[in-house]
Amino acid sequence: MTDTISRKLESKIDNKLISKSRRHELDDGFKKGKVINEVLDKPTVMTLYKMITDHVIAYVNGSVSAGKESLVFWGVTEDNSNVALKIYLVSTSNFKKREPYIVGDPRFRHVKKGTKNLVYLWAKKEHRNLNQCYKAGIPVPRPLYVTNNVLVMDFVGVGGSPCKSLLTSNVEQNDYEQAISLIRDLYNKAKLVHGDFSEYNIFKTDDGLVVFDMGSAVDLRHPNSKEFLKRDINNITRFFEKRGMIVEDPVDIFEDVVNEL
Repeated sequence: MTDTISRKLESKIDNKLISKSRRHELDDGFKKGKVINEVLDKPTVMTLYKMITDHVIAYVNGSVSAGKESLVFWGVTEDNSNVALKIYLVSTSNFKKREPYIVGDPRFRHVKKGTKNLVYLWAKKEHRNLNQCYKAGIPVPRPLYVTNNVLVMDFVGVGGSPCKSLLTSNVEQNDYEQAISLIRDLYNKAKLVHGDFSEYNIFKTDDGLVVFDMGSAVDLRHPNSKEFLKRDINNITRFFEKRGMIVEDPVDIFEDVVNEL
């Protein structure tokens, strides 16, 4: 009896998502088999379904990008605003490597055991980091909502196409200067160190650089915050140096950043 009810609920959720897509004449929405069996597990689909019934989003388009730890979907709200749905994969084992970015951060003193709990906490952590940055005036995707393993943010791009990252963009000297300013502002205004600051995690937009993937960011009180800062500076300096930009000594940048506080 329980299995029958479960199958009926699964089918109802699936049909709801599909009908939302068809209603708006989308060609790249969720496919029936793909939703549950290939991309997202049932609890995540139920989370998305609840977000629709709670009017957080109206419908979900196809995947925008995929990584080892998360998927990003293009979603649309009831007022036709585009949003990014970052869905952290509960089934992945990669999150176990992320514990050093949580343990030691005084904002997250109690970490429950288990991959699912770690993933849910990571989603809340990225939402909180984005909020700190947004309130400090740092260019990041505006966080809108978080529940379980789903984070909703402003969509940085046009239509369903995201802006290019620095990795795939033509870069200029001003981009380097903006990148260093981002590191400085993260540290001195938002009181955070990104922890994974690189050409992969920075959008280049018409209005300037936008930093994203803030899940790794740690509070300055984290015991490894300065080591993470040095690594961030070294990584981005190496990238721009390879692209032919004039760069400062990473040691000098590090000292300037920490001494401004």
